[in-house]
Amino acid sequence: MCFPSASQAFYQVQNDDVAIELRGLVRAIGIAANNPNDVVLFEHDKILTGGGFGRLMLDIQTSEFSIEAHAVQSYIEPALRTGGSRFSSGFEIERSDALHWRFAGQHADLVVDRLNVQFSSDNLTIKLGRQPINLASTYYFTPNDFFAPFAAQTFYRTHKPGVDSARLDWQWGELSQLSLYTVLNYPLDNNHSADRQTSPDWSETSVLARASTLTDTFEWAVLFGKDHGDDIVGIDFQGELFDWLGVRGEGHLRFPDEQSQSRDVKFSLGLEHRFESSLTLRLEQFYQRSGASNAQSYSRTTQISNGTFYLARNYTALGTRYEFSPLFNGDIVYLYNHNDQSSLVALYATYSLSDESELSMGANIAIGQQPQNGTVQSEFGSYSKSINVEYRIYF
Repeated sequence: MCFPSASQAFYQVQNDDVAIELRGLVRAIGIAANNPNDVVLFEHDKILTGGGFGRLMLDIQTSEFSIEAHAVQSYIEPALRTGGSRFSSGFEIERSDALHWRFAGQHADLVVDRLNVQFSSDNLTIKLGRQPINLASTYYFTPNDFFAPFAAQTFYRTHKPGVDSARLDWQWGELSQLSLYTVLNYPLDNNHSADRQTSPDWSETSVLARASTLTDTFEWAVLFGKDHGDDIVGIDFQGELFDWLGVRGEGHLRFPDEQSQSRDVKFSLGLEHRFESSLTLRLEQFYQRSGASNAQSYSRTTQISNGTFYLARNYTALGTRYEFSPLFNGDIVYLYNHNDQSSLVALYATYSLSDESELSMGANIAIGQQPQNGTVQSEFGSYSKSINVEYRIYF
């Protein structure tokens, strides 16, 4: 009764000159959390809430140029946005708010997460616009990843948030590369503490250079430049010893722009091994001189400051990953704060329901002395105990 004809999928067009691909991702999240019993820091003792995210991804590729655009629409209940805390901020990525719109009673957000154009030649690549910048070599603690880093207990890392930046990669040898980064800084909006201003603070622009080379089984790199006005000198490396032990490390020395502040050093060292059974073990040690030496030195402003995940000086992370089947994977990480003896156990599992969908389940178990009257007694003791479920569908 009809005349069928050949049709093209709406999300993909390809010919000799150009390739266009439109993809999507929908995430539905549910969470139940039990917060520490402290009315000064937490507005809600218990949370049972959820939210949803939709990501639309456009890629356009020609012989020399490419364009990437990601738009993210979310609807998040206030309790999920803040975790029940009176001080948490729900939007802390350091980028312009000119591409961020909030509506539906401040519950819904539309954000352009990526928007960039790239030029590529034989040994040169230039990328301009909103893009993810990843400078990490270690996995749990990433002191050299200055721009929208992941927390150690974050397992779903498919899409790193984009920042407003320019990047140049020059391959000056077969196994050597020089990368230059310029990342704009956007101060917090004085009228809305969770938002960023739309105009950059040029004096705080980050300009970094990273030179890397591969020798035998190790990649070595040096990092130098300015981050938010501070001078930075760092290194990172990754490779394998004895054909079975993976070694990763990264760190930097920071010279503050303000004379009243002292120099800071952060360094992370990791060891890992993957067995034939698919079991992977990973151990990392992290040190930061600027961290507090005891719980009495913690402050609320430090606890809620943007981009700050860790308050103390010394941490250890022990993690494992195992593939129970080709469809079912599990992860566990144990974080330990040596300065206040608190710890956090994070569990995560993913089951592939089909080629285009998956279900994940996670739990965070906080161990440590809980806060009292707004005073943090231990870092991880001030975290929530929580379980979460997430369904993802790709198209």
